[in-house]
Amino acid sequence: MQPFQYRTAFLILSVSGAIAVLLGAFGAHALKNLVSEDSIQVWKTASFYHFVHVLAALTSLLLPGNERNKKWAYLLFFWGTVCFSGSLYLLSTLDVHHLPISFLGPVTPLGGLLLTGGWLVMAWSQYHVDHQMTDPSS
Repeated sequence: MQPFQYRTAFLILSVSGAIAVLLGAFGAHALKNLVSEDSIQVWKTASFYHFVHVLAALTSLLLPGNERNKKWAYLLFFWGTVCFSGSLYLLSTLDVHHLPISFLGPVTPLGGLLLTGGWLVMAWSQYHVDHQMTDPSS
């Protein structure tokens, strides 16, 4: 198995962060006259969660801890963002693109579960780092 590539992960997250900023600006300016106010709010939610979880994924890689846990937290945050925010971006613009994407409805909560898993893995990893620092017998 190939070792985890931190450089690649940081590159992916940096690009994802830039995309989050661009999509946030697109939603704030270009979508105003194209979709309903409710759809704009959904877009804003997608953009907010996208940006927050890029930062969470970066944080998970920078914190001390088990390499396996850091990789899992990163992957859960990344794929959770793709599922959660990606499905919301597409669903909120249905009035514009008219694609048959109703199947994406269940993808949003799946993405939320993946994001939650990322937070829990990061917490688990940090609990064990703290525990090992305070209890030399473990």
